[in-house]
Amino acid sequence: MPAARGARRARKTKETDVQVRFALDGTGKASVRTGLPFLDHMLELFAVHGLFDLTLKATGDIEVDQHHTVEDIGLVLGAAIDEALGDRKGLVRYASLQLPMDECLVGVALDLGGRPYFAHDLTPKTRIVGSFDSTLVPDFFIALVQGARCTLHLTQVRGGNTHHLLEATFKAFGRALDAASQRDPRRKGVPSSKGRIG
Repeated sequence: MPAARGARRARKTKETDVQVRFALDGTGKASVRTGLPFLDHMLELFAVHGLFDLTLKATGDIEVDQHHTVEDIGLVLGAAIDEALGDRKGLVRYASLQLPMDECLVGVALDLGGRPYFAHDLTPKTRIVGSFDSTLVPDFFIALVQGARCTLHLTQVRGGNTHHLLEATFKAFGRALDAASQRDPRRKGVPSSKGRIG
């Protein structure tokens, strides 16, 4: 039986305090408290649809701005994903899919090859959804890919309601991470012709 793939990571600064417990091979159980209810909802969807177990608690200076909290959550969650992936031996590595949410359709392509890069063309129709600043979604993913050492491309195939667009985005990322992080029984070493990841 392979060892459980999980991690606990934390980050505390004068601006934020973020604590994450993450398991790749979970059942979709999520407990998320960030002080930003819409972000809580998105991270819960990420865990549920990726079948990850996620416990995340964050406090931050959201009375000043949401940016510090959103970015630091991305950094810590990304670091937890990186640790849970371990040496990345035997991974599928790549995944891509399109995911619909009513009128919206989002494409995601993911590479767990150790090279952090993020690209997107998401264009939410409204800046504020609930009380959340939707312009911070790219900042979240930029921080996450740095921590997780992965390449992530998000493509808006069809837009619409901002809530639906972002919901499709987080669900799609969860599904892609689940697929890319599966073990390929045919592969013994790292999934790279170079013989190393990164």
